[in-house]
Amino acid sequence: MRFATYEYRGRRYCGVVEGSALRPFPDGTTLLDLIRSGLPQSAPETPSASDPVPLADVRLLPPLEPPSVRDFVTFEEHVEGVRRTGERSPGVPEAWYDAPTFYFTSPHAVIGAHADVPYPPGSQVLDFELEVAVVVGREGRDLTPDRARDHIAGYLLFNDWSARDLQIREMQVGLGPCKGKDTATTLGPFLVTPDEVEPYRDAEGFLRLGLTAEINGEVVGKDLLSNMSWTFEEMIAYASRGTVVRPGDVLASGTCGNGGCLAELWGIRGEQDPPPLKPGDTVTLTADVLGTVRNTVVPGPEPVPLPAARRRPRIRP
Repeated sequence: MRFATYEYRGRRYCGVVEGSALRPFPDGTTLLDLIRSGLPQSAPETPSASDPVPLADVRLLPPLEPPSVRDFVTFEEHVEGVRRTGERSPGVPEAWYDAPTFYFTSPHAVIGAHADVPYPPGSQVLDFELEVAVVVGREGRDLTPDRARDHIAGYLLFNDWSARDLQIREMQVGLGPCKGKDTATTLGPFLVTPDEVEPYRDAEGFLRLGLTAEINGEVVGKDLLSNMSWTFEEMIAYASRGTVVRPGDVLASGTCGNGGCLAELWGIRGEQDPPPLKPGDTVTLTADVLGTVRNTVVPGPEPVPLPAARRRPRIRP
């Protein structure tokens, strides 16, 4: 099954996708509420508030407002390419192989499948990142990968928009990324339940879904989701180690390889080819089964001026 959150005639709804239409749940229903109470498993279990509406007539919103968003880095090829861009150092750090590393990003930056993306204030080097995310369906702590599979509510596409110039600068402090990743994160178009992707699972537990990235209709990247080095179940297990994952938490795969973002291509080619995104560019990301998200970059606000750090006298009490 597929679930969507959308705006129709000025009102917000949550519904089930049925072909080229959406069947809405009763007013006030959110996908996060449904996840917490247990998603319907079949069409007869989905109460409808009104007649279906055509998908073409709605504006898709992020399927859910996640309590937290973790972004992993599970594609070795992506790490190889991006390190050449940001650090001018080849290879993959040995520490990367130890565990599926992640960072927390802002759940307040999520946008819908076709929303415009404002240029990050103060940036001149905007990039996209083609990823797939899993949504947690049940609370869990110290999960094993086998148990984690029962905690998956579904999957969706994830675009981790990145201001590369801001990111590279701020990460020199030893923290981050922060404002380099804070303007927009695309989620969508739908939450797709695990049964729909299960036929694509290989013998090692990876999902063999084709991934494609386009800029203004030109393909710049293609990869397979099964090139991840950890499964989604292993990512959830690691995220739950010593803490709790909760319903609605979003865990993203990290950027795929072979052109899953511009920074990887820049590292491989030694130049910004293709160039950074600019206002007017449209980025289209597609994954087998999960669908397509398409966002256009638009001008953003100027940054609010802030002073540089003061070199304060170190007076002791």
